[in-house]
Amino acid sequence: MQNVKQKEETTYFLENDTLVVYLARELDHHNAEGIKENVDLSVISKGVKRVIFDFSKTVFMDSSGIGMIMGRQKIMESIDGKVFVRNMGKEIQRIFLISGLHKLVVKEQNLDEK
Repeated sequence: MQNVKQKEETTYFLENDTLVVYLARELDHHNAEGIKENVDLSVISKGVKRVIFDFSKTVFMDSSGIGMIMGRQKIMESIDGKVFVRNMGKEIQRIFLISGLHKLVVKEQNLDEK
């Protein structure tokens, strides 16, 4: 039997005015546009005021992912909302530091810090 690698998907959880986005293993140009559209739709149609990006499964992020998060931050700021990030591994933390994203979004406490 041949091993088939299943593509991990980004999943979304909406509770009241908070949208939690559980990002897939890779946040890149292949999925950043879809995430952007889903988050924006939730903000517009569901009245979301808090977006939390959960990086617990994410090991790679390219410039498309950086741009997607920056764009969501700008939108949330315009409606007095907030963007949060949590559960970032060392590589993702490094990308946030180098790109300056760490200055734009609020870091929530990681699961292993609780």
